Amino acid sequence: MPVAMSDRAEHPALPTRRAALLGLGAAALPGFTGRAAAQTAAATGAGTATPVERTLTAGLAKARLRPAPAVDTEIWAFDGTTPGPALRIRQGESLHLTVANRTASPLALHWQGLRGEASMDGVGGFAQAPIAPGENFEYRLRPADSGTILYRPLVIGGSSEPAGRGLSGLLIVEEPDPPPVDLDLPVLVSDWLLGDDNALQPFADSSLDGAGAGRLGSWITVNGGAPPQRVPVAPGARVRLRLANACNARIMRLRFDGIKAVVIAVDGQPTESFEPVRAQLPFAPGTRYDLLVDMPAEAGATAVVTALVGPGVPLVRLVAEGKPKEPSTAAMELKANPTLPAAVRLQDAQRPQIVIEGGAKVSADYKLDMTNIDPARPWRINGSVGDAAGKPLFSVKRGTPVVLAIENKTAFVQPLHVHGHAFRLLHPLDDGWEAYFLDTVQVPDGKRLHIAFIAENPGRWLVSSTVLERFDRGLWTWFEVT
Repeated sequence: MPVAMSDRAEHPALPTRRAALLGLGAAALPGFTGRAAAQTAAATGAGTATPVERTLTAGLAKARLRPAPAVDTEIWAFDGTTPGPALRIRQGESLHLTVANRTASPLALHWQGLRGEASMDGVGGFAQAPIAPGENFEYRLRPADSGTILYRPLVIGGSSEPAGRGLSGLLIVEEPDPPPVDLDLPVLVSDWLLGDDNALQPFADSSLDGAGAGRLGSWITVNGGAPPQRVPVAPGARVRLRLANACNARIMRLRFDGIKAVVIAVDGQPTESFEPVRAQLPFAPGTRYDLLVDMPAEAGATAVVTALVGPGVPLVRLVAEGKPKEPSTAAMELKANPTLPAAVRLQDAQRPQIVIEGGAKVSADYKLDMTNIDPARPWRINGSVGDAAGKPLFSVKRGTPVVLAIENKTAFVQPLHVHGHAFRLLHPLDDGWEAYFLDTVQVPDGKRLHIAFIAENPGRWLVSSTVLERFDRGLWTWFEVT
């Protein structure tokens, strides 16, 4: 049964699971995830197939970001295109991806939503040495889950420029038995800070960007082109939309007009299908949604996905054209991910906390007050900035349940990403949780949220801001699973 989506903490509100919250399951026991993963691997043939081998070359390119007669913009791109190629593999397959860095900056690619090995998490200066200009690095990825994964640069102190110049893309891990659709459409949304001459504006160290909202673009693109992307589909066709926010900093909402949108996955993980309240979804950097939509049966009918930025920016326009199709009667859902726990034993949980402070103040006339702000270190987590050589936020044994309290004492919404894990967003009174998994959560200004997960993945993992200018200035911390 479809459920609604509320504005609570900018995330969907779904039924309380009090019984599960109290631990009426064995999912939190050490080794649970390993057994489930092994079962999934056996079912999908993981480890038996020859790895898929690819190369991505990051280098200079040109792209027509604005409609003609605008001139091309000099950007950075993977294999000459922005976004980079949509990499597709089947669940159970491995991907051996060589990244060739032909840009002027060190690179590393983070795979947001991939619960893989810590050494392949792709954080330059933390999980790996950055890929120097002129050098190559091979990522060996073995996704445990199907889903929509965002790849984009993540280098300690140096992520904003390569991402803002166009380096991003999607890794799609297809289900063994995907829902039948007539079109599977990736939709990667980016924004660009362009001048009147269509040139990218300088990436000089800006205290306003670093201590405020981040580098907000002046122009939005969809799959590298001017919006809206017009997509002809047959009347009555079923379309799967894979929506991903690859912007450096832009937090927005999405609205769906002319269609009933049904969410089937959030941040790459299957969820109980639901319809958003007011046909809207929150959409922070790094966030992904998989949706199913059925086109109207009338020829010429349109369905539009709009970003609620300013007066509204139509991103995708689906247009019913051609020979009608018989409407699908298949269930609008994905199979549950067996490698994730159905319950978290909160009574056994470690309870670390994050307090985010700093940043500019916002005056009554919406101007930024930089008084007493160090532009090099404007943000603090628990009183300090991210330090790979420092002490972890917490260190736990594999299989330990964790409830992380996040308090935002700043004047800005803070989207945070937990690397290598998927978590539940708890209700304000800890009397239930939202019925979907996340890897990125938006913490409203002046608010406190709690998330819960099983620390199942060995290694060192970041909790990082997905606003890249804040990340570059130290808005991250890390934890360890042994």
